[in-house]
Amino acid sequence: MTESIIIFTDGACRGNPGPGGWGALIIDKEQEFSLWGGERDTTNNKMEMTAAIKALEYFKESTDIHLTTDSNYVKDGIENWIDGWKKNGWKTASKKPVKNKDLWVRLDELNNFHNVAWNWVKGHSGHRENEMADMLANKGIDEL
Repeated sequence: MTESIIIFTDGACRGNPGPGGWGALIIDKEQEFSLWGGERDTTNNKMEMTAAIKALEYFKESTDIHLTTDSNYVKDGIENWIDGWKKNGWKTASKKPVKNKDLWVRLDELNNFHNVAWNWVKGHSGHRENEMADMLANKGIDEL
């Protein structure tokens, strides 16, 4: 049995919308490495999603991944809401267009390509890996 890759992601925004960043801490066989980036005009939810997308895109072969986010929006969206959105032509239950559809489509593709177990952790609660992902997201903004 292959070991799973462990990923912790976070997004940040200074203003919402405003300059934003994303970060991912990846743990592969006891080795840690980081990914981060930023956008000048974005939202917190877009950065949360981008963090997960960029981390999953990093792996070119289908992989077992445990991804932890502090975003209920990302976790609930990919696990609970997305099938209904697709069935309803990318409309919400209130018949409005799904926000960030392009990101949801890409995240869904990656979720189906990899074997992803989605996890949630409370943000800003002293969780080491989540705090590191937050630091990386802020680094993404600082480097704009």
